[in-house]
Amino acid sequence: MSIEQLIILASVAIIVGQLKKGRSLALLAVSVFVIYWLQPPQSFVNLTFWFPTATLAVTVLAWLLTSTPESRGWKQTRHALAVILGVVVLVDLNRYFQFEQVYITQTPRLQWVGTAVAIVVTSALLLARFRKFPQSLFVVAIIGLIGMLTLIKAPSALGMIFEAVPAFRGNEAGGSLSLSWLGFSYVAFRLMHTILDRMAGRLPPVSLAEYVNYAVFFPSFTAGPIDRLERFTRELNAPVALDREGWMDAGTRFFVGLFKKFVIADALAWIALNETFAAQTRSAGWMWILLYAYSLRIYFDFSGYTDIAIGLGRLLGVRLPENFDSPYLKPNLTQFWNSWHMTLTQWFRAYYFNPLTRAMRSAKQPMPQFLVILITQVSTMALIGLWHGVTAGFVIWGLWHGIGLFVQNRWSDFMRTRRSFQNESSTRQLALKYAGIFLTFHFVSIGWLFFVLSTPALVWQAALKLFGVL
Repeated sequence: MSIEQLIILASVAIIVGQLKKGRSLALLAVSVFVIYWLQPPQSFVNLTFWFPTATLAVTVLAWLLTSTPESRGWKQTRHALAVILGVVVLVDLNRYFQFEQVYITQTPRLQWVGTAVAIVVTSALLLARFRKFPQSLFVVAIIGLIGMLTLIKAPSALGMIFEAVPAFRGNEAGGSLSLSWLGFSYVAFRLMHTILDRMAGRLPPVSLAEYVNYAVFFPSFTAGPIDRLERFTRELNAPVALDREGWMDAGTRFFVGLFKKFVIADALAWIALNETFAAQTRSAGWMWILLYAYSLRIYFDFSGYTDIAIGLGRLLGVRLPENFDSPYLKPNLTQFWNSWHMTLTQWFRAYYFNPLTRAMRSAKQPMPQFLVILITQVSTMALIGLWHGVTAGFVIWGLWHGIGLFVQNRWSDFMRTRRSFQNESSTRQLALKYAGIFLTFHFVSIGWLFFVLSTPALVWQAALKLFGVL
């Protein structure tokens, strides 16, 4: 997103946040429009329309799957459906209006859009007839979302599919593909949260407008954080008043986020490690400087967007959850992951790590504790790596952190039985704390090599240069 787009979104948030009536529907219209407006250019131009349309279709079907029969009535849903379909049609009609500076102009023909809407509406009507869904349908929905995530996170697989389209039509595929389904990674995790909670019987009933607002809430659509439905709808329906302190809080978070992203992070990008710099640099000292710059850049970029999202949410009366808490100042890897992208790690902890740990410990033949910790921590971090992308680099990055967490856990247990940290002198405690911060920061920074460099071979060469071996 550009600064201009963010200023426009902030202005819209102020207007919508001050509405006394129709606030939820106005927010729904804005959020649905924004997911089209923010879509990046695609190699297949129509995908700038079809990707966000598919996001909306999947979201509506997920609501039907997780809703109660009472909340699916025509009276409760007609206004939200009218808003969603109205925005979709308005976007498609831009092929005639051609407001290039507002949103995409090359959209599918109206008959294709009508066909797609008819398919979604028919599917929705069939689902709405059920008063109770079989558990197998929830499982299929989860598998489907994971499959879609895997597909869009695997560039080679997605590229092969879309390269096959011109061949099927008898044409040659043109050039390199540029495909990006903006925001779906976060939407999919929000939808899976609701489906899993519905299976567990702890999801509160919500209306269609509330559910879609939660899934595509425009302040947090592109970069999180990942909120919980029950918390979000509570504040959506009873927004936090914007008093003087609220205005100051919202404005501060928004402009601090802009400064982090567009001043600090963008300035660091000039010297942050990339594949060109990694190949050209020979000095170990300069490699460390480039790596430090990348570590700081990725933090200020991501936390900057989070601050912007929290500020925009506050303007709308919604307090989004925090996502960062000074992670580079934490003395061990566990505390780092309790402070970095917190809503993502909390999601994995709630829906994967904790259930897997309980299952392994309650088995008829329980595994040794150290093995349970090893499997759960390493597999969890490997999945977090895959969430970023289905590539060898992201998987190894996840394994790097999973093994690091396991080693740190075993070391902490070992030291806990041999000395008490509280009995150390204040000077020694302070020294140990800063030593822990130093080691943790460098462990995390070296792990970023797997993020920025495309192959393990390049990572290995960069690591050798860091330590003066190459």
